[in-house]
Amino acid sequence: MSMPTGIFILISLIKCAIALFVLLTLVAYIQLAERKIVAHIQSRVGPNRVGPYGFLQPAADAIKFILKEEVTPAAAHKLLYLMAPMISVVVALVAISVVPIGGTFHLFGYPTQFQIADINIGLLFLLGVMSLGVYGIVLAGWSSNSKYSFLGSLRGGSQMVSYELALGLALIGPVMIAGSLDLRQIVQAQSHIWYIIPEFVAFCIYLTAAFAETNRIPFDLPEAEGELGAGYHTEYSSMKFAMFFLAEYVNMVTVSCVATLVFLGGWHGPVFGPPQLQLWLPVFWFCLKVGFFLFLYIWVRGTLPRFRYDQLMAFGWKFLVPLALANVLITGVVLSVMK
Repeated sequence: MSMPTGIFILISLIKCAIALFVLLTLVAYIQLAERKIVAHIQSRVGPNRVGPYGFLQPAADAIKFILKEEVTPAAAHKLLYLMAPMISVVVALVAISVVPIGGTFHLFGYPTQFQIADINIGLLFLLGVMSLGVYGIVLAGWSSNSKYSFLGSLRGGSQMVSYELALGLALIGPVMIAGSLDLRQIVQAQSHIWYIIPEFVAFCIYLTAAFAETNRIPFDLPEAEGELGAGYHTEYSSMKFAMFFLAEYVNMVTVSCVATLVFLGGWHGPVFGPPQLQLWLPVFWFCLKVGFFLFLYIWVRGTLPRFRYDQLMAFGWKFLVPLALANVLITGVVLSVMK
């Protein structure tokens, strides 16, 4: 039975609203978890004053951002200065729209999926949209008319473009094995074996490139406080700064979702019990795997030092890209022999 257009639009709007609410709440508490975990690593207490165990700290931070004074540099290019954080947030939120987190359920009597938009080139679409995030960083640095911001944006642009190549090449191996760019088909192809086993080298390359792509330690050169103030967003304050902050954490969630879908079998896991439990258990396994990657992000931040910029670029171009190309070649040879 085909779904009427009105019902389809209503269900899509409901999914978007739920996804937005969950994502914004998740980002707030990822930030709290990061502060707690890093504090534990460094033998500190971490935030514990606002609410029980500091649980309301994200709400206090949100209020602080809203109430802070909006400052725009006099020499800034006003339009691009305002557009840059908007581009970063919109690109980050659009990318998450094609991520499937489970199977099929019924809403208003019609079958639908745990996914906002199901397209047959979902992985390609996701990589294309994520690559647009570099525009927000470059425009932010240039439009601020600040040398520190401009240097940070140049670093960010070259870093993201460089490591996008390694990240994309790392995903070619699993795509070759699955024979599809559809994220759901890639997950279904891992029903017997997760691709992290045959494509472990590609997984390591992807994980490293994902850290660089999201500008996280040890690859946070665009935001290096020691030499650039705060990097490309030095001249931003209040909610405009918060939008860059939001985009970074949403991108962390997105690349964690891709790693889960492509290498860890997506929502595959033990399913048992009554039908309602069987419906939600795959979503639970998916979220658990994503949570593992987010914890890894925080753990690495608390343990590894920052690279020098020349080391960063050399590592990407001279090691990761050749290794990723070799992995694609070997995967192609093995698949042709197996056929």
